[in-house]
Amino acid sequence: MMQLFHDVSELCSRMTTERYSTSFSSSIRLLHQDLRQPIHNIYGFVRFADEIVDTFHGHDKEELLRRFKLETYDAIERGISLNPILHSFQLTVNAYKIDHSLIEAFFKSMEMDLDQKQYNQQSYNEYIYGSAEVVGLMCLYVFLEGDTKAYEQLKPHAQSLGAAFQKVNFLRDVKADYNSLNRTYFPGLDFSNFTTRQKAEIEADIQKDFDHAYEGILQLPMKARFGVYVAFKYYLSLFKKIKKMQPAKIMNERVRIPNYGKAMILLRAGVRNSLNLM
Repeated sequence: MMQLFHDVSELCSRMTTERYSTSFSSSIRLLHQDLRQPIHNIYGFVRFADEIVDTFHGHDKEELLRRFKLETYDAIERGISLNPILHSFQLTVNAYKIDHSLIEAFFKSMEMDLDQKQYNQQSYNEYIYGSAEVVGLMCLYVFLEGDTKAYEQLKPHAQSLGAAFQKVNFLRDVKADYNSLNRTYFPGLDFSNFTTRQKAEIEADIQKDFDHAYEGILQLPMKARFGVYVAFKYYLSLFKKIKKMQPAKIMNERVRIPNYGKAMILLRAGVRNSLNLM
């Protein structure tokens, strides 16, 4: 009967991924079957923590995050939790021996979101690492299935991929972050006077992350490579769309890739993969 509880908990994580992110859900379905559920488990955990700091207005966010953190470590130590999201996450952490320092860095970034509204270069780098790069590293543990040598080799590339995704999110979500949450992640920027030059500088930095990440994707095991590549292409397409926009438009519009655009990305990626052109 314990397996039934595992299954129900993991179903909650999978449903969380599917309801919150159609793009990631689509990419996860392209991974080898062995890898899909552990990645859902990581996503569900990350999403719930992110919801606490971004969405639960009118509630004591600090206390909710504190309890969530305590319950996370308790679940990992005990190997069980009545919170299905945390139970499925601990299954993955313990099965793949994910470094707990990655989880700690993630929570530190979530705590920064509670009260930090402006970032300098140091705090920006720290936030990017904890909110995005470590998530890529958790996934890398799953993709490599215990190959520690490959992990050390691909670690910088996984960090670049996480950083690229997060920085694109920052540009895409400028309107909500700046106007609704009063946050400015990019250091030294005043989004009330966001210039073309400043936008270009940010985009050049993101392009470096994408280029470095792509080198690592090509070295991933076949079981993981195509799914990660499609997620990479989704975000790269979003980034290219943002690059074509004027700064003022970004401040007033949340950029999206329509479903037909996602379908075309998947089709082209499939063709390139089948022809070994990745």
